[in-house]
Amino acid sequence: MRRSHVTTVSLLAALVLAACTNAKDVLEPSAITPPSTSTQALPAQSPAASPGNAAATTAAAPTPSSPAPAAPIPATSAQTAATLSKTRLQVAPIVGASVEAATPLTAELQTRAKQRGITLAGSTDQTATHVLKGYFSTMSEGKDTTVIYVWDVYDPSGNRLHRINGQQKAPSANGAEGWPAVAPATMQAIADQTIDQFAAWLGGQAG
Repeated sequence: MRRSHVTTVSLLAALVLAACTNAKDVLEPSAITPPSTSTQALPAQSPAASPGNAAATTAAAPTPSSPAPAAPIPATSAQTAATLSKTRLQVAPIVGASVEAATPLTAELQTRAKQRGITLAGSTDQTATHVLKGYFSTMSEGKDTTVIYVWDVYDPSGNRLHRINGQQKAPSANGAEGWPAVAPATMQAIADQTIDQFAAWLGGQAG
């Protein structure tokens, strides 16, 4: 019985020794493959600096943004521009305004019409598509003089098509009243408003 126990202990001791020997062989430095130089840590390198990534970097690099294309002209705006270019507006003699006030008014009507693409026809032009007749008056109140105006738009046959009306306040100078108190700038502002409203009406007709 004792001999069997001794034999068993001996066998166990031999197995433990063998296991330790095998573990030693596994942990032995000679049994481990030394690290390759290719796996050593390298300094960080940006993709752009790597020759292998040159093509990819070129493809990925954003190209300078080109100017945004001009916004397309809406169909209504194009139609309005075409209508204005075909319009020949004849301005009849101004009624109610003094010559001094009517002169800057008519001059600005021509300038503004040209800016809007409208041609002004002469008084004897038979090709006019529209006739503009203006009626003016003034109203003085305190230190201010107000210019009241009405424009009627006619076709060549004399049929009234549209009416434009409004008023423009002008500060009186040196106590003057009526037309002597109205500065040229006031009449020019009226001319600009008149042509703009006329063009807007034509645009509505074209649409």
